[in-house]
Amino acid sequence: MSTPSVSLEFFPPKTLQASFRLWDCVQTLAPLDPTFVSVTYGAGGTTRQLTHEAVEALNKTTPLSVAAHLTCVNATREETLEIADTYKAAGVNHIVALRGDPPKGSGKFQPHPQGFSGSIDLTRALADKGFDVTVGAYPEPHPDATDMQECIDHLKAKIDAGATRAITQFFFEADTYLRFRDACADAGITAPILPGILPIENWTGVQKFANMCGANIPQVLHDAFNNATDADAADLLARAQATELCDDLCSEGVDHLHFYTLNKPELTRDICHALGITPKLQLENVA
Repeated sequence: MSTPSVSLEFFPPKTLQASFRLWDCVQTLAPLDPTFVSVTYGAGGTTRQLTHEAVEALNKTTPLSVAAHLTCVNATREETLEIADTYKAAGVNHIVALRGDPPKGSGKFQPHPQGFSGSIDLTRALADKGFDVTVGAYPEPHPDATDMQECIDHLKAKIDAGATRAITQFFFEADTYLRFRDACADAGITAPILPGILPIENWTGVQKFANMCGANIPQVLHDAFNNATDADAADLLARAQATELCDDLCSEGVDHLHFYTLNKPELTRDICHALGITPKLQLENVA
């Protein structure tokens, strides 16, 4: 079993203190030599400018390959592609194209009258402009989907529209990803599907995330975290759970892991070290 490569996802900072936390996260995880790092985009485009600033800063001041998240919520086609053009002008050619979540309390996604209809349409436009496009994938039914086949068909349409890879929503059992990977292969999808790993930094928060995106939490995990007696026990449990999940994936041929860091690097770093992913870049090379 070979050592996997990794990629990392960061949040754009909203405060000065959060900016320091992001840079601490970069300093801690950059030595793992990630294939790429990405910066997320808030619901309804709420962090549009913050995302752009973080992406541009990472691209200018670090040796990392940086991808920018881009959604089509609450924006015209012209506005969305203008944002993409500013990334290209800044030297960023990799975009994670997502439909995006509507602003909180606004109900289901509604395309802007002059906007993209969704992620397939957005992916096609970005690919036509020469971007390297990554898209999202759901190994469990998306809240808006009727079944898994609809999720697979939607992913295939995005790959056919020009996406070069997909990153899955997080999951907690290796079989969830492996079944999805096999079903995608049966559907003719040949692009890499990177498993998204969410280390359980905050049990209450993870349960909320899972409920929003339709990710199943197995009962054994509920029992284990509910019985964790203190923060130290929960921390050890989180490391063990994520490391075992990643190890199971790698034993089934997975050669790349995508970590949702939540800008809290220590848990991701420790999991990677446990998997044999050792530092390759020198910290002093990261500004």
